[in-house]
Amino acid sequence: MEKRGLTLSDHFMIQQQAHPSMPGKLSALLSHIGLAAKMIAKKLAEAGLDNILGQTGEINVQGEEVKKLDRFTNDAFIRTFEYSGLVSTLISEEMEKPLHLTEYSREDKHILMIDPLDGSSIFSFYRKIEDSRQDASEALLRKGSEQIAAGYVLYGPSTMLVYTCGEGVYGFTLHPGIGEFLLSHENIKIPAKGKTYSVNEGNYNRWQPTVQQFVDYLREEDRQTGRPYSARYVGALVADFHRTILEGGIYLYPGNREKPEGKLRLLYEASPLAFVAEQAGGRASTGNQRILDIQPQKIHQRVPLFIGSLQDVALAEEFVQARKKLELERRRSHAKENT
Repeated sequence: MEKRGLTLSDHFMIQQQAHPSMPGKLSALLSHIGLAAKMIAKKLAEAGLDNILGQTGEINVQGEEVKKLDRFTNDAFIRTFEYSGLVSTLISEEMEKPLHLTEYSREDKHILMIDPLDGSSIFSFYRKIEDSRQDASEALLRKGSEQIAAGYVLYGPSTMLVYTCGEGVYGFTLHPGIGEFLLSHENIKIPAKGKTYSVNEGNYNRWQPTVQQFVDYLREEDRQTGRPYSARYVGALVADFHRTILEGGIYLYPGNREKPEGKLRLLYEASPLAFVAEQAGGRASTGNQRILDIQPQKIHQRVPLFIGSLQDVALAEEFVQARKKLELERRRSHAKENT
């Protein structure tokens, strides 16, 4: 049956019938994400007329100056979930500490992690686990493999919401006439190998040599391996990732010599997109470790990110790990010489 054009709520009802193990509250959680996204999309369309462009003069926990739109979008998510009874804790890029919404939360509580606005909104849901052996902060530091839903909203001439609940990846486009998200991309699958790479090449001289070698390899001409790859870089994480997941290829934001941990945040940027990528048949890695396997140590932890087509990310890992293998061989050789 052709399902394109289904509303978000109708689509999720069908998904729950097909997958009875999916938690019932996911429909309500995603509906509230859709509501916040509509509020943000409307405000973005009116931004130039509504005096919400420019800076607030404040600095957030990331050391970045807070824009008026940043504050509005963060508040939009808070207002949407504050009285919903669905979320007990909200973690945001814009807030130094978690926000606890315990007054109205039900027994089946959830944790929401968001990057409210960077040309997009990224979101991730976890079940809240009550464990007397853990303090409140430790209970929030969860591996990406524990996510129950994740996705992003991409704003622009058309607004898209893409999500996964562990049963495939689906994309919805906001119909401006009726104000509903309608299914436009059913069961998204990323090609196993792409033809493009996406990275800020202005940082080339700061990268580790193995990353430089990988990008150099992609630029070389070799018809047998489908090279050279074409460079495609918008400079907005989700916009670049969205193109990659539809067309294939690889997006990378590696660390550098001064900041090996990279720039992107694990909990509310890398992990949600990694969940989407893997559900679409792709791969997400630090270059040395699967993103969804990382045990976070702090809420605003940063990680390098290589994400996209399965074969392209696997190839990037080979280049990144080559240095470790070489160092290991040197140590073994040195040990033999001293025995």
